[in-house]
Amino acid sequence: MGTDASTLRADERGARAQGDGAAETDHLPRRFGRYHLFDRIGRGGMADIYLARAHTELGGARRVVVKQILPELGGDPQFAKMLIDEAKLVADLRHANVVQVLDLGREGDRLYITMEYVEGYDLNQLLRRLSKRRIPLPAEFALFVVREALAALDFAHRKKDDEGEPLGIVHRDVSPSNVLISFEGEVKLCDFGIAKALGGSVRAPDARDDDRDDDRDDDTESTGERSRVAGKAAYMSPEHARGEELDGRADVFAAGIVLWELCAGRRLYKGTEAEMLALAKRGEVPPLPDRGLPEQGELQAILDRALAPDPEARFPSAAEMLRALDDYAMKAKLFVSQIRFGSFLSDHFESDVVLLRRERERAAEALEAGPPVEIVALSSPEPTSPSGRPLAEETTKRLTASDAEPTSRAPMVLIGLAFAVVLVLLVVWAALR
Repeated sequence: MGTDASTLRADERGARAQGDGAAETDHLPRRFGRYHLFDRIGRGGMADIYLARAHTELGGARRVVVKQILPELGGDPQFAKMLIDEAKLVADLRHANVVQVLDLGREGDRLYITMEYVEGYDLNQLLRRLSKRRIPLPAEFALFVVREALAALDFAHRKKDDEGEPLGIVHRDVSPSNVLISFEGEVKLCDFGIAKALGGSVRAPDARDDDRDDDRDDDTESTGERSRVAGKAAYMSPEHARGEELDGRADVFAAGIVLWELCAGRRLYKGTEAEMLALAKRGEVPPLPDRGLPEQGELQAILDRALAPDPEARFPSAAEMLRALDDYAMKAKLFVSQIRFGSFLSDHFESDVVLLRRERERAAEALEAGPPVEIVALSSPEPTSPSGRPLAEETTKRLTASDAEPTSRAPMVLIGLAFAVVLVLLVVWAALR
């Protein structure tokens, strides 16, 4: 049975609307430092996002994603420092299921991050396109996506520094918009640590506890408190929504919500950001609706543990949840490979995006080649000959006169050549006799 994506929608409508206005004045292709931006992917709450080309030292080119941090954030020294610190922390996360951070810098007044480009969709975009075409997402592919995301989380949670000490990486924003899916069937998690940096500068909407004193000044809230509540409320664990310290189990909870929504075919929490934050604090998750999934009781048991309000009752790690899902997928005959998932995506969507991307990339290549060279005659006084006539006129007369004389001799030359040929033939004939 497939998963109905018709009620799953992107949770950033406002951000997209804001981005649409910015797109009206965004002329592409154009240069940005050493990158050539040729396609505007969109705008999030933190950055304008572009598809770009970057050249290597040996003259090769590769496609990358450039996130231009919004000026109001990039100009905040506190945010810039936290973003740089987090980017350094996750730059060494090299894993098949993690989007690689390639560069972090500043061009003019814009702070930017350059990341690996994944040719495909994020999970939100994929669900919208499936819904538009009335194509259900098969349950085996829904499980595959979550299993691959858990593999990324497990790797990041276990990452250690050079001294062997755990880095304590927590994603903090495991949600469909951060799950990237390539047309080859790859699933990659992006934006590790971004939510923490964002929270250090801009607090989540209405993220205060309900029992907080009304006369307390917002500015007295610590950076640590703001960073702990940053993220999308619809995918927060209860402890995350309350602004408590987090560990990897908060990401396990978020992955559980993604799995619940894919299996249920609808959003778990609905409402404004503040309303969803209040729901997240309670952590009350209803059972899956009956979707006719094989061994659904076993799947429900996995969700119950992943979505337990008490972190101590959850899977202790992403690896434990991954093992449970693997076992369920095998038992329910829902275990699929990346190749099968990639074929499903390519059959339905690849031509739509790739043709558009290639067209805009050709525009970027034209920009890199530079404008065409146009040869224009210089405007200057026309030179004259010693006779006083224009030089062009004098030259034309001379050329005409010299051309006329050889033309009058042409018949005589031809007659002479013919006589010589006849004479040679006679000599040859006499010799042969």
